[in-house]
Amino acid sequence: MSTTNPTKSVFRNLLSAQSWSLDLGILILRLCCALMILHGWGKLTEFSDGIADWPDPFHVGPVVSKGLTVFAEIFCTILVVLGLFTRLALIPLIVCMVVIIFVIHAGEPFGEKELGVHYLLAYLTLLFTGPGKYSLDGVMRKG
Repeated sequence: MSTTNPTKSVFRNLLSAQSWSLDLGILILRLCCALMILHGWGKLTEFSDGIADWPDPFHVGPVVSKGLTVFAEIFCTILVVLGLFTRLALIPLIVCMVVIIFVIHAGEPFGEKELGVHYLLAYLTLLFTGPGKYSLDGVMRKG
């Protein structure tokens, strides 16, 4: 008669690379990205404040540059969190983080870039993994 240790079984399941656990991890990562909305919301609610001093790395004007940043940080983040058109929504977010890290904060210490680097790594991870099964993209793929 064989008995299995329930604790051992739980840990084995937690540490396995089963589909459900990978998809749950991707969902958690997408939900963490929702914090970016707070950055965009602050820019949106005070859109005209300091607009003349807003960085314009693509030379499209500070209003357009700030508008594109708000678009990425709010609208694209909502799409990522929902898992809808995820990979397309990640492109503006990745561009935004690359500009923040390598242009806006280029000469500053790493501490000033750290948050942007974290977001960039999360966005790149999602770009490669996709949104996972627990997403609207996953639901549409099934149907």
